[in-house]
Amino acid sequence: MAVLASPFTAATYLGGGMRRTRTWATEQVRRWTGGTSPASSVQVKNVPEGAIPAAVKGVSFVEARPEGLAPMTLAYERHGSGEPVVLLHGLGSRRQAWDPVVPLLVAEREVITVDLPGFGESPESPACVPCDLPTVVSELGAVFTALGLDRPHVVGHSLGGLIALRLAQAHLARSVIALAPAGFWNEAERRYAYAVLAAAHQMARLPDSIVVPLSKTPVGRVALTGTLYGRPELCPPDAVAASLQAMRQAAGFAATLRAGRAPDLFLGDIPGVPVTIAWGSGDHILPIRQAARAAAMIPGARMVRLPGCGHIPMNDTPEVVARIILQGTTVPPDPTWPRYTSPTSCTLKRQRPPGEPDETPRAV
Repeated sequence: MAVLASPFTAATYLGGGMRRTRTWATEQVRRWTGGTSPASSVQVKNVPEGAIPAAVKGVSFVEARPEGLAPMTLAYERHGSGEPVVLLHGLGSRRQAWDPVVPLLVAEREVITVDLPGFGESPESPACVPCDLPTVVSELGAVFTALGLDRPHVVGHSLGGLIALRLAQAHLARSVIALAPAGFWNEAERRYAYAVLAAAHQMARLPDSIVVPLSKTPVGRVALTGTLYGRPELCPPDAVAASLQAMRQAAGFAATLRAGRAPDLFLGDIPGVPVTIAWGSGDHILPIRQAARAAAMIPGARMVRLPGCGHIPMNDTPEVVARIILQGTTVPPDPTWPRYTSPTSCTLKRQRPPGEPDETPRAV
C-alpha cells in the first residue's frame, strides 16, 4: 500500500502515479489532528451509568453462499427501523462492542450488528477459505443478499472500518463511516500495532480469577484495557471482562492478523459514496496521524476528530459516535457539514426531522 512518509507529507499515490496535494489541505489535516499535542489534555464527557439502556438481545444466524466459496454462517442481531445500517467490529472483538451505541440508533435506523467469521458466535470460515480482504468482502456481500439488504450503510471500527471501505469500493455499501480504520499504516506502525494487539491477546488469556477482580477497580481497568480506551477507568467492569473473554475466545484472531500483513490493504478512492472517517486523538494502537493518509487517499471523505477518545470510541463517547452515524447515513448527505470537524464536547447536534428549523449551532 502506498503510504506517506509522515502524517503531513502532501503526497500520495493516485492511479499508480505520484502527485502532490495542495498545501491548504495538508495544513487542514495538521490542524485537525492537533499536531503533536497530547490527547490527554482534552477531557471526554462521562455518560452516567444507566443513562444508556442496554440493547435488546436476540442473536440470529444466517447462512450465506458466496460465489465460488464454501457456505458460511454468521451470527447477527437486527433491531430498529429505518435505513439499514450494518455495524462491523474490530479484530478480536464481537458485535457487542456496539452495545453502547445501538440503543441510540434504533429509533431512526434499522441496525444490524454482526460477528465477523471466527469472532463472537460466528464460526470460523472453512480451512480452505482464505481470510484475506477480498474473501471477507465477498462473504459479507453474500450475507447482505441473504438478509435482504441492498447496499446498506456500513459502519466499521478498526478492522471493520477497513472492511467497510472495501465494501464501498465493491459497490456494496451506500455510505461508510469508518472509526480508526486499519490499513493506513506504514510498516513500522503496523509492527507496533501488531505488538500491542499481541500483548492484548496475551492479557486476555489471564484466568477469570484474575481478570474479574481487576476489572472491578479503576486501576485494574486501566491496567487491563488502557491501550484500548481513552478513559478505561470509566468502563463498566462487566464490559471489560467480557471484551477480554471475547478476544481470548476469538478463533479467527491469528489467521486474520496474518492476513493483515498483506500489502495494498487499501488503494484508490471511493467515488460516489459518502465516506466519514472518525479518529480518536488518544488512539494508542492506530495513532490519529494515520488519518492524514486516509484523507489523502479519499479526498471526498469527511474527517471527524474525537478529542480524548482512544481506539474504541464506542465506549469512550457513544453519544458522539451515534450522532456521527446518524449524520453520516443521512440521504442525501448534508452539504453544509465541513470536511474537517472536531467536536468540542461529547454532544453533537441532534438529527432534525424534515422541516424543523435549525436553531442549534453546529459544533466544530
